[in-house]
Amino acid sequence: MSNTTSGRLISLDALRGFVMFWIMSGEHIIHALAKVAPIPIFVWMSSQLHHAEWNGITFYDMIFPVFLFVAGVSMPYSFEKKMQLAGVKSPNDLPPTEKRKIYLSMLKRTFILLVLGFVVNGLLRFDGFDQTRFASVLGRIGLAWFFAGIIFLNFDFKKQLIWFFGILIGYYAAMKWIPVPDFGAGILTKEGSLEGYIDRLFLPGRLHSTVYDPEGIFSTLPAIATALLGVFIGTFLKAKCPFSINVKLLLMTLTAVVLISIGLIWDISFPINKHLWTSSFVCFVGGFSILFFVFFYVIIDLFGFHKWAFPLILIGSNSILIYIAAEGLVDFKHTADYLFGGLIQYTSLNWQPFFVALSVTIVQLILLYFLYKKKWFLKI
Repeated sequence: MSNTTSGRLISLDALRGFVMFWIMSGEHIIHALAKVAPIPIFVWMSSQLHHAEWNGITFYDMIFPVFLFVAGVSMPYSFEKKMQLAGVKSPNDLPPTEKRKIYLSMLKRTFILLVLGFVVNGLLRFDGFDQTRFASVLGRIGLAWFFAGIIFLNFDFKKQLIWFFGILIGYYAAMKWIPVPDFGAGILTKEGSLEGYIDRLFLPGRLHSTVYDPEGIFSTLPAIATALLGVFIGTFLKAKCPFSINVKLLLMTLTAVVLISIGLIWDISFPINKHLWTSSFVCFVGGFSILFFVFFYVIIDLFGFHKWAFPLILIGSNSILIYIAAEGLVDFKHTADYLFGGLIQYTSLNWQPFFVALSVTIVQLILLYFLYKKKWFLKI
């Protein structure tokens, strides 16, 4: 049984790898499988690997917030050594000089993620300022993680909760009650939402969807709450308290159920919407994020069954690197065709797209295994 009060949680890498797998190539395997073997389970899985067109939720919509949630869970563990050296029990008790060092490190990480996000968006193609998209997945991760870290370092748990609920309620109030020119207040469409209006007004360059950006300025605010939720779970799990680990897991599961219920109820007036990162979306996906984490934590960290998750750990331990590579930096399909195309051509024509997608994943895992054995990790 692993030590759950200190050190690195293997389950975090596995969960990070699980959600990243679908982005890097897993979705293409399922889509191909659903076409060649259209049995209900494969068709349903394929339907879940697309974003909801607007309101509503799919599994694919959960990937990004689960990744951000995991970043939040790891935060209390990453600051633990600094707190031990400083002889304090709470991060907000760290000396000002130590906090300044942490702030600089956090700023550096955020800046790097922002720049890498620009690169993923095609910055180096030099298409011109107007055709460059500046909002990005990596940028949102960096910004949300940074501001969640600022809150974690400067406020006790009760005040962190106030920040969490304040962000969600404040975002709801702004989106529902602040009028948008030519549309009015509470119009939660692509063109009429306050989030879209702020993007058009202040976000430079090209917007992802012309009239709004799913990683835009204003919707980054509730993403901070997603990261904070992870911080709460990480803090609670590693805290020394009278509760046994079983009681902690039960309380986390109950919290997940409550959050999912709140999300469904809030959906009535503030629809669950990943594009706008609505407050109901934060609660609903936050609940599922906790359930995912509890499952991986129990199986891997508590019971010690981690061999089955080794491919996921390979992905999760270099998640940012494989994301950047899969988004266009590396042509894995070309390499896979070079290595496996000769064999695939002898398979059934209907099954070839499936084997092509599978070969891409194999090439990616070979690369990740090589990096893992060399202990080469992209640390940001």
